[in-house]
Amino acid sequence: MKRRDFFMAAGLGGLAVGTQGLSSCASGPKLYGESNFNINKGYQFIPKLKLSKDRIIKETVGLRPFRPSGPRIEKEIIGNKTIIHNYGHGGSGWSLSWGTGNLARNLVKETSEKKIALLGSGTVGIATATLLQESGYEVTIYTKDVPPNVTSNLATGTWSPASRVCDKTKSTPEFEKKWENACRFSFNRMQMMLGLDDIVHWGDEYLVHREISNRTDGNGGGEIFHLPGLAPEWKELSKKDHPFNAELVRKRSNMLFNIPSYLNFHLNNFLLRGGKLKIQEIKSVEDIDALPEKVVVNCMGLGAKPVFNDEELMPISGQLACLVPQTEVNYKLATKGAYFITRKDGIYLGGSGIEGSWDTTPNRELSEKWVDVLSDLMKDMKG
Repeated sequence: MKRRDFFMAAGLGGLAVGTQGLSSCASGPKLYGESNFNINKGYQFIPKLKLSKDRIIKETVGLRPFRPSGPRIEKEIIGNKTIIHNYGHGGSGWSLSWGTGNLARNLVKETSEKKIALLGSGTVGIATATLLQESGYEVTIYTKDVPPNVTSNLATGTWSPASRVCDKTKSTPEFEKKWENACRFSFNRMQMMLGLDDIVHWGDEYLVHREISNRTDGNGGGEIFHLPGLAPEWKELSKKDHPFNAELVRKRSNMLFNIPSYLNFHLNNFLLRGGKLKIQEIKSVEDIDALPEKVVVNCMGLGAKPVFNDEELMPISGQLACLVPQTEVNYKLATKGAYFITRKDGIYLGGSGIEGSWDTTPNRELSEKWVDVLSDLMKDMKG
């Protein structure tokens, strides 16, 4: 037999043995992991949460700065100072930070000053300071605290640009135009951060209704506006396409923010580029008047209420319970009575929002209730 014919015959023989082996395996025991990945069930593998009350490692209450008319982004003259306001974002501060920062930067450009004071070091303040710095301004941040001791550290960290951003009954066409401008700018800016130490990434998000109810809008967080063409839309899943014991399940892809590393990354970059930061609490207009800069950008959130006598500004308290991290869980889910979001620093459970509450004391019973609600959902999952 020629050498070439020998190898061809051997190859065909090996193929025959291989197919026989596959045929015999098909009727025998399943390969390890097949049931875990739900290969034959039509839906994607969705790992379960490890839920128990002893896995709660941290509880926090954050106060969202809410104004019924929407975030205040405008210029005001007080004495010899030009104040550029950029605060009051409700639950949309993380999502709109770059967009409203850009609007504030445009107002700064109407002045002739190059040295700018900026009040506050939350996500809105850091984004605004960075944008000003990119436009050639010398920026000094004046702040009572720095991350992680700021309200922005107590957020869930998901793309939600219309979450309690205003009272829709008090919205105006002018505000909605500003919101759309800010929303588009922020979305595009966030896409530039993908791959940077996972400070921004995309993940799956599920809305699970155990029973059909009137509220099936899919927002799950007070989203009052919708801008199509940015993030993917919600899609209703058939029962064969998901493992939940529920009447209605919707899914979409959404952006998530790794809050601790995100804030440190941008604040450190600001300082590396020559920005300055001073720990100094601003309690009154007189404190602002004493600053050397003539243009002051106000990103103080709720801190602006007593300084500028903003009677419209109010807190909305939101509690979070943090569970031990699970690296294999990489999705967000909301159901009646609770939601969770996965981050590198833990699994965050939530579901509360109390208007006008200044109380930052966590309620343990509430955290345990969320664990119970999500435990019931997880134990009934198929697969």
